[in-house]
Amino acid sequence: MRRTTVVFKILISDPLSEDGIYPLRQADNLEVVIETDLTEEQLLQRIPEFDGLLVRSQTQVTREVIEKGHNLKVIGRAGVGVDNIDLDAATENGIIVVNAPDGNTNSAAEHTMAMLMSLARNIPQAYLSIKEKKWDRKSYVGVELRDKVLGIIGLGRIGAEVARRAKGQRMKVIAYDPFFTEEKAEAMGIGYATFDQVLEEADFITVHTPLMKETRHIINEDAFAKMKDGVRIINCARGGIIQEDHLYDAVVSGKVAGAALDVFEEEPAVDHKVLTLPQVIATPHLGASTVEAQENVAIDVSEDVVHILSGGLARNPVNIPSVPREIMRKIEPYFYLSEKLGKFLAQLDAGAIEEININYAGDLTALEIAPLTQNTLKGLLSKYVGARVNNVNASYLAERRGITVHENKTSAARGFTNLMTVEIVTKDATRRVSGTLLNGLGSRIVKVDDYSMDVIPEGHLVLIHHQDQPGAIGRVGNLLAANDVNIATMQVGRSKIGGNAIMMLTIDRPLTDDEVNQIREMEGFEKVTKVDL
Repeated sequence: MRRTTVVFKILISDPLSEDGIYPLRQADNLEVVIETDLTEEQLLQRIPEFDGLLVRSQTQVTREVIEKGHNLKVIGRAGVGVDNIDLDAATENGIIVVNAPDGNTNSAAEHTMAMLMSLARNIPQAYLSIKEKKWDRKSYVGVELRDKVLGIIGLGRIGAEVARRAKGQRMKVIAYDPFFTEEKAEAMGIGYATFDQVLEEADFITVHTPLMKETRHIINEDAFAKMKDGVRIINCARGGIIQEDHLYDAVVSGKVAGAALDVFEEEPAVDHKVLTLPQVIATPHLGASTVEAQENVAIDVSEDVVHILSGGLARNPVNIPSVPREIMRKIEPYFYLSEKLGKFLAQLDAGAIEEININYAGDLTALEIAPLTQNTLKGLLSKYVGARVNNVNASYLAERRGITVHENKTSAARGFTNLMTVEIVTKDATRRVSGTLLNGLGSRIVKVDDYSMDVIPEGHLVLIHHQDQPGAIGRVGNLLAANDVNIATMQVGRSKIGGNAIMMLTIDRPLTDDEVNQIREMEGFEKVTKVDL
């Protein structure tokens, strides 16, 4: 008896090139329907009959759209950002969402170099002068790139490509990234630097980080003060990384010789005062706007859709696939704990992570631990890559950053019914945290490095390393009270009488940098770390 091929229907609701959707056209089991510029009501009426949906940024894939799409199995975003797709709703309905994070890498790197060169040689300003029928050579004398120091903040795919191109211009390249090591720098033929060293040593600074809480306004008034006089700034990554009002002041003062901006905190940005400065050049978010990039992202996402609907695996999934209900019911109570342990370790500032070891003990040894490992990695990596990391791509992102991940199961739970220990290994240190799920009481952190604790992993925490001495706890309490900081809980641990000790405080609000420094300056206090869970 001849088998009938199941045909899946794919709706493309935003403009994509025919070359980009070629993989869909070639698949025997797919029927492609292109209907662009649909209203929300029209999309809600059409979506129930489709198995797949491909969009760019125009179509808003809301919860209502997803729940109306009774047959949807995959949603493809031809691009990087998935802000227009309700990921939670897709996950809840068992729909895989895929994107194309690599398709615009070359385009964005080339645009960065184009902006850098235009900035160095005043090309846009000179062009405008000629358009005004002026032949002014003296006003637009530029600088050469050769032997200049390019500082790169964020060495992911695009940052690394910029580094390769800048070396071709015979620039000296230094870079900072939380996962960047001296060994990786040597392999790439560039310099390893801290964030402050990039600020202090670079003639040109280009940023290539994701935008998240830790990177918002990292280039601000304090950062500009550390830079060389006459530095030049490039941002083709995300608006909001640079504090644009502070950039305006730095250019006006002469601290910054010029800036090249492709992205802004609020777009369109045609009325921003920084654009009134002749030293600033700008483009309207064109980093990924090439024929090739638009085609590449469409091809990448089309290929993933074909693989998924043919029973294969996606290369670039961005949400968690459905886990069998009986397995999820058993491991779900540990999801909160695993993510919090990862987030806790990420904030201890131990250096570039080379290895992550996750140990499961007690009742956990009988469970499916892979989803918990993914969740731990998500928590740990979220500090560095923000919302880009999820339960599907966490292992992939760790591998790309050269991090080795080990899982281990053991029956030794040290008196606990269940125990999960996460350890990070860097070049200079090994840090670990253990947690457990107490019946009826919820998650607890029970050990930090070698010190026993009993801390609920939530809210604003402060981890203090100090010498065990009379009055240490009281001095911290008095200082926080003087700053109107209320302590909710306190846990202490020590290695021996008069030896090394720690205290963990849960407080009602995060400490300011000044308050942290006040604690550090007290005699016998060695390290103060803010941990926000």
